[in-house]
Amino acid sequence: MTLSPGTRLGPYEILTPLGAGGMGEVYRARDTRLGRDVAIKVLPQHLSANSEVRARFEREARTVSSLNHPHICVLHDVGREGDTDYLVMELVEGETLAMRLAKGALPISDALRLGGEIADALDRAHRAGIVHRDLKPGNIMLTRSGAKLMDFGLARATGMAGAAGSGSIPNMAALTQSPTVAQPLTAEGTIIGTFQYMAPEQLEGKEADARSDVWAFGCVLYEMVTGKRAFEGKSQASLISSIMSGEPPQMVTLAPLTPPALERVVRQCLAKDPENRWQSAGDLKRALEWSADPAASPSVIRDAAARPRRGLRASLVVAAVLGAALASAAWWLWSPRTAPTAAAVLDLPPTPGEALSLGPADVSISPDGRELAYVASDSSDVKHLLVRALDSHTAHVVPESENADHPFWSPDGRWIGYFTNGEGACLKKVPAAGGTPVKLCDVQWSRGGAWGKNGDILFSPSPNSPLSRISENGGAITVATQLDSTRGEKSHRNPSFLPDGEHFIFSAVPAVERGWTIFAASLRSPTVKPIGSALSAATWVAPGYLLFDRDGRVVAQRFDAKKLALVGDVTPISYATPLSQEDATRIATGSTNGRLAVLRSEPLRVLEWRSRTGALLGHPQIPSAFYYELRLTRDAQHAVLGRIADRFGVQVVRVDFDRGLATALTDRREYNDPGCWSPDGRTIAVSSVRQSGIENIGLLPADGTGPMRLLETSNLQFKSPACFSPDGKSLVISQVAPTTGRDLFVVDSEHGGKPRVLAGDAGQQETASVSPDGQWVAYNSDETGTSQVYLRRFPDGSDKIQITRSGCTEPHWTHNGRELVFIGNDRRSFFAVPFEGGRAPLPGAERVLFRTPFDVDGNGWDVTADGDRFFILAPDAAARAPSTTIVVDWTAMLTHG
Repeated sequence: MTLSPGTRLGPYEILTPLGAGGMGEVYRARDTRLGRDVAIKVLPQHLSANSEVRARFEREARTVSSLNHPHICVLHDVGREGDTDYLVMELVEGETLAMRLAKGALPISDALRLGGEIADALDRAHRAGIVHRDLKPGNIMLTRSGAKLMDFGLARATGMAGAAGSGSIPNMAALTQSPTVAQPLTAEGTIIGTFQYMAPEQLEGKEADARSDVWAFGCVLYEMVTGKRAFEGKSQASLISSIMSGEPPQMVTLAPLTPPALERVVRQCLAKDPENRWQSAGDLKRALEWSADPAASPSVIRDAAARPRRGLRASLVVAAVLGAALASAAWWLWSPRTAPTAAAVLDLPPTPGEALSLGPADVSISPDGRELAYVASDSSDVKHLLVRALDSHTAHVVPESENADHPFWSPDGRWIGYFTNGEGACLKKVPAAGGTPVKLCDVQWSRGGAWGKNGDILFSPSPNSPLSRISENGGAITVATQLDSTRGEKSHRNPSFLPDGEHFIFSAVPAVERGWTIFAASLRSPTVKPIGSALSAATWVAPGYLLFDRDGRVVAQRFDAKKLALVGDVTPISYATPLSQEDATRIATGSTNGRLAVLRSEPLRVLEWRSRTGALLGHPQIPSAFYYELRLTRDAQHAVLGRIADRFGVQVVRVDFDRGLATALTDRREYNDPGCWSPDGRTIAVSSVRQSGIENIGLLPADGTGPMRLLETSNLQFKSPACFSPDGKSLVISQVAPTTGRDLFVVDSEHGGKPRVLAGDAGQQETASVSPDGQWVAYNSDETGTSQVYLRRFPDGSDKIQITRSGCTEPHWTHNGRELVFIGNDRRSFFAVPFEGGRAPLPGAERVLFRTPFDVDGNGWDVTADGDRFFILAPDAAARAPSTTIVVDWTAMLTHG
């Protein structure tokens, strides 16, 4: 059907026709409610005639509409006017990739850039469980802002395929149009897509999955670089035969400037067996980025024998640019080689029953490259230190290593040093082969250590201290560095020895701009030398390089140990874990024989509502991201979240539930940690690192209409707002005190001033909540070694009462102050205890409300004022599970000469 200008479809007014394809006619239209132009696609009548197909289409279309990605065309709405079904989409200005390819091949740089954008969009959709099934140049728009994928996921939703078993082949001319072909049914065994870009399994009538999109992507990328289709034929039969059994000409024969690395990437996309292709679009995207990198030049990379890839997490694969699996992990790890020929990556998943720590500094490889020391939690959510041989599927737990973190090896590989935190925090060492740990000294809350060849151990005893020095045999502790007040230094951390056992490097906190300063120093002199800055600490590795974070990558740069200076350019080695709870953290360790260990994780979170019994009530239509910490307004109409942008960038995000919007209130290049809402919902108190790298309390207008106002309190580091008083006049904050750990203080929320102690016991007092009547403050403390919930009078902090015995944290008031709700230390159990008549409840009266099937991150939940609904950050099921990346012969990536 053809629509005339002025025709109304709901609130949309048709302006002009834009085109037509197998899936309907497309018009430019005006959204009269929002005053914007949109694209309207009027769907074929077969959708209207089948209520089941229409319902499924609408359901899946709404799923597609949740894909918020800069390179996916936004689906705004699905509507029906009379007998007319239509889609409302973002109006994209530009030309299709098919139109551009009619003019010839793209420059290699453009192909790599656009290919990366398309792969990134595919990765986002695949994580949401959506497969395109008809990726082709006609479904890719080229705009000023880059590539845009069109008709995402709608091939399956509209049921467009030939009838199962009919053997019918759609008209070839129609198959090249955008959008996809329009034949009824989506039964198993049907063919969906455009022949030139269809994977062999699709031609066989098998179910398409994400790897079918990877095949189509390979065809598209081949065409972008060469200007020719990867598979062609004089007839439909010869075309199908070419896809099923033929191979396209080498790209370099058609485009001589094609990098060999890019050729390998495309070849793996076009593997006939889906098991041999790239197993995720995310890996494919990273491979393209490596292909554009100087480290992927032919002078550095050498071919390796290609083997079938039977599962990403269990295989040893050539580092991104090679696109082919190596023979086996054991062969590469243990076979003798006189010189490195190609870098390789082993993705080492955790052993069954353990959950890896998400701290990048909690993984360390042995000097000989054969073992890992790492931190993981058991089924009871207790962290331990484990040691594992790289060729083994099992690991042994180090005894007496509860609450371990930051392991590091002795230079001879015979011992492992590590720290424990919480009650009785200390520095220990343990024989790597097994044995009883030996305590060396007490610490408060360490930020890393290193072991020198002369028997010295450098370590950070607390987050607010210089580095200390102790013998590997214990004994006296001496100060190894001095904090420089002229630079505003609050902490030195994560040291790394140089080969001479005398000189070392370390990082200083607070940050300078977007990163931390790295210094070189000596055990014999108090003088330090700044050598640069990075988004992480730096670690020295043989044969003479520093590893650190540069824009989300682990990079290596040569270090002159005599001049104590960095030399030359950086070389990308691996992708860094994007999230860490620590400033200036260590991100990689190396062996003496060219192996690196890097933690790999994607801590994506989705938002969900649960009832008081734990029943899942639904998910707000907010895309998953690296969210952490959340707080609801009193009326539960809005929430504030923290969103990780990169290692140093954290945004404060306001969520509007009615409108389904997530709005960033701060710049992604700054570090702003969300805290709490004011009682009137107009202000959000945050922890902000904005000026001179010093952490301050900031007051941020919740509607985003004004600048943040900094609240002057103290010059101590690590301050965070916990809660406002009910009248909004006072603000409870948590900050690290010099002697007692993290304590609670009260400040004037309008004028700031010197903080007054509210709870200053030993251990960590962190989260707090003032009762609605302003008489009590509930908070958690681990002063006994286990976190429990306590009450004190507010605001003077008197009448301390322990409320829980089960081990609980993060209290919240509900039912107008007649109930306290909190989460257990297992991070899964939610408890409640009544609070009647202003009298404190009896200790141990808590009862379990429900348990979640996943661990809830710290402060990653809140509860409505009536206590009936819980808002929780849940792990995104589509996110990659944490694992350890072992880079073998990483020096092959270095550019020599």
